[in-house]
Amino acid sequence: MKLINIFFFFLLLLAGCKSSKEIHNPTLTISKNNLLPASLKNWYQKDYINDTIPGISLEKWYQLNREKPKSNVIIVAVIDTQIDINHEDLQGQLWINHKEIPNNGIDDDQNGYIDDINGWNFIGTKSGGYVVWNRYEYVRIIQKWGPLFKDKKESQIDSKDIYKYREYHRALKKYEEKGPSYKKWLKSLNYRIELYPIITDTLKYFFPQEDYTYKMLDSLYKKHKVNDKEFWQRRDGVDKDLGALIGCMMLNLELDQKDLEDIQNHQTQLDSTVNKNLKIDYNERLLIGDNPDILEKGYGNNNVSNNKAGHRSLQYHCTKMAGIIGANRENNIGIKGILQNVKIMPLSISSPGDVNDKDVAMAIRYAVDNGAKVINMSFGKEFSLRREWVTEAFKYAEEHNVLLVHCAGNDGVDIDKEPFYPNDTNFENFEEVCSNFINVGAVTNKLSNTFVSDFSNYGKQNVDLFAPGDQIYTTTANGGYTFDSGTSMSVPMVSGTAALMWSYYPNLTAAQIKQIIMDSGTAYDIEVILPGTKDKKVPFSELSKSGKVLNVYNAMQLAKKISKNKR
Repeated sequence: MKLINIFFFFLLLLAGCKSSKEIHNPTLTISKNNLLPASLKNWYQKDYINDTIPGISLEKWYQLNREKPKSNVIIVAVIDTQIDINHEDLQGQLWINHKEIPNNGIDDDQNGYIDDINGWNFIGTKSGGYVVWNRYEYVRIIQKWGPLFKDKKESQIDSKDIYKYREYHRALKKYEEKGPSYKKWLKSLNYRIELYPIITDTLKYFFPQEDYTYKMLDSLYKKHKVNDKEFWQRRDGVDKDLGALIGCMMLNLELDQKDLEDIQNHQTQLDSTVNKNLKIDYNERLLIGDNPDILEKGYGNNNVSNNKAGHRSLQYHCTKMAGIIGANRENNIGIKGILQNVKIMPLSISSPGDVNDKDVAMAIRYAVDNGAKVINMSFGKEFSLRREWVTEAFKYAEEHNVLLVHCAGNDGVDIDKEPFYPNDTNFENFEEVCSNFINVGAVTNKLSNTFVSDFSNYGKQNVDLFAPGDQIYTTTANGGYTFDSGTSMSVPMVSGTAALMWSYYPNLTAAQIKQIIMDSGTAYDIEVILPGTKDKKVPFSELSKSGKVLNVYNAMQLAKKISKNKR
């Protein structure tokens, strides 16, 4: 048994018309290994009928379309981390606020934000930096609502506060589960760092070139007959025999921590998790200098792309989203985004930990007020301290005909039963609070029982449709390109599609764009393994409201038809 199976840890970091043609009982299975590298890099843009790859049929639409877009540019706000503003494949694709004079310290356009040339950093600090660590939302809830509800029974609580009372206790339960686990993990890391010089020196006796693999160590480990229980009993350094040292290095390799620097980096992250993310009296807002209890403009700073050495990792996520949506299609380098005539507006709210509802609400309002038509939101959390602020922002976007696209999450759970925020329902009766919000799950390139990504959340009420989210090749920080997986990767495909639709059919409403995307998706009549289980199979159609996968070609055809009918 691999040692990781006994290592209890959690990941630190870090989303009206007849349907389109349905594919019934498909027999072709597509796997990563069956795709050539060139196809793997853009598999999600392929078409099932033409290419035998279950993508979003983007290339098919471009191959057959000869019309020019009616709108010169669509602004897509990406509410996320910071962005690599200098990436070669995003040049010309980023939003510029031409009403603002750069770096003059004046709010020239009087929108409440000084020198917001490319967007805004809502977790920017007064000193020009940014908040590196956010608390988890359940920690904020304990800090905020603890004085009201601690040591009280539900019968003592006013009816108007019952929801908060129950959320407080749900948060407290989460905290009591997570806190000890993270501390145990940190203790293990500290132990492994202490042992590392002894381990490497000892293993040189068996592997002078230090060229050992996990399999080779496993063989040596079994030879010395040190079982898991004995190893963990020794982890505090009481008995550092050979078997325990071998087992410790096996764990390092299992966790892809190949050298001491890797382990120390994880130690630094985990130490911050324990002492910041999980610390009830830690207040990250002190660095920002805002009032966390009111909605206000102007806090934060205009630094959406911190390029200091050691800080660029916080650009990775937003840069990936931006590339999928709008990487330059005409420069013959890198990748091709969903559409060319787009401007990406980066709005930073995210760092390790949970986003703050105030930042979510204010970023949405900023995007709406500054011309965005689509807002990409590849983030989420299990709790929401100020969900009413976010709901009000959703409605504000709806009033201004702006579409919100959000990730379903990566926990492999039914979010009809386990809340995932932000969302557009109240979870009591699943009544939608707005008509402009789309929640997106992730699928793979394997049209088989593993079609739905094993990490993807699902829900017949709270997930609207699926889009590719497994092994997606896109832009990343430091001017690079990479593969990544997650429902986060599915969101920009829907956001880009919505922007493409609006660029051709600007008379459509956000509600119509949402409905067209859902109605026009591809319905696959197959059974899939339910995420979070090993082998339980369910119809794919039961995992989302539409039961479908994004299809750009079909969406554009249906948008054209509905747009003509509106004239």
